[in-house]
Amino acid sequence: MRNSFLGSFVPPGPAGRRLAVIAFVGSLGTGLYLASSAVFAVLHVGLSHTQFGWAMSAAGVVGLLGTVPLGKLGDRIGPRRLLVILQLWRAVWFTVLGFTGDVYVFTLVVCCLGLAEAAIAPLTQVVVASAVGDAERVRTNAILRMLRNAGFSVGALAAAPLLVAGTVWAFRSVVLANAVSFVVAAAVLSRLDIVAPAPVRKAGRGLLAAVASLRDLPYLRLAALNTVLVLHMSLLSVGIPLWVVSRTDAPVGLVAVLTAVNTVMAVLLQVPMSRPAETEPGAVRCFFRAGLALGVSCLGLAWAGEADRWTAVAVLVASMVAMTFGEILQSAGAWELSYRHAPDDRRTEYLAVFNLGFSAQQIAGPVLFTGVVIALGAWGWAALAVVFCVAGALVRPANDRLAAHRRQSVPAAGPSSTVVAPDG
Repeated sequence: MRNSFLGSFVPPGPAGRRLAVIAFVGSLGTGLYLASSAVFAVLHVGLSHTQFGWAMSAAGVVGLLGTVPLGKLGDRIGPRRLLVILQLWRAVWFTVLGFTGDVYVFTLVVCCLGLAEAAIAPLTQVVVASAVGDAERVRTNAILRMLRNAGFSVGALAAAPLLVAGTVWAFRSVVLANAVSFVVAAAVLSRLDIVAPAPVRKAGRGLLAAVASLRDLPYLRLAALNTVLVLHMSLLSVGIPLWVVSRTDAPVGLVAVLTAVNTVMAVLLQVPMSRPAETEPGAVRCFFRAGLALGVSCLGLAWAGEADRWTAVAVLVASMVAMTFGEILQSAGAWELSYRHAPDDRRTEYLAVFNLGFSAQQIAGPVLFTGVVIALGAWGWAALAVVFCVAGALVRPANDRLAAHRRQSVPAAGPSSTVVAPDG
């Protein structure tokens, strides 16, 4: 089935199909929420635009601080068990959010949600590998990302009539529907059989001893390079829209077209373009190509700022295509290298450290694009293009050093046995 083009989009086995249900249902609810969250907060909770911005920034900081401790907890109690708990945690706080009418309570709620959001990705990555095996790990992650993108889009479209209605219960129904989606995800996840995780070795005293990943400099170097490349998220949500409306002659409506181009490409191309990343050398090449693609995108954006109206439109569409290629390739490479180099007994903790880049770019990315790149104009985009290309090129030597470090630090041992069982 996998050998055919359409078969490559089918999740492997019952476990893969359950994970697909979780991904789509969860993203459907999240798409509903994201399309209306700012409107709900301002019109019905009563926040100012500034208060909403500060509340979301606070949630990002809480997520950043909580990611590694939750990853460590996942290694101790089992990633699937913690993932179920966090899905239910999100359901509870989204329910509370629907009845929130105060800026302080709103901030508390979104911070509690931010704590869970940041830990979901590394936990899911471990659960996927444990459920479908190493041979299908990258492909399954690609399918899940494809389904999430599709779910976000469908959810956002479904929110449109509720936004038009404009009543408090219309918005409240969006939040409650998102809460229900997480309950469904938790119920499906609780029935998932996975390979029992390796026991965690007892750590020494002190924070750095307890969180061994923070002392693993070769792994941190690779994670830092990934953080640079993952700036494509802020490029998509902040950099490109603001550049189009403020510094080019392209029509404002083009922003919606560019977003649609990104979404369609991510849905159709994530699975086939992730196939090379199923091996370590292929994942390294994905990172290199991602850096090049993002660099080309930045140079196109610089050109669009100097071009006439219709040339700018064509160049901006091409830049979005290049950016989406970079986004797809970066995510595929990250799934393979972050997991491959994470020690078996601390895998969730290490993946949590690797995923800190996503939280970091949420905090720093908007400031970088608004205060530096766009402010500098074409020179800012050219400088960012160089940064992306250099980061992609540095992944290969960083990966080689990390692989050598792992070979030196892991003693020879016989094959270990695993059993298929719930992780708690």
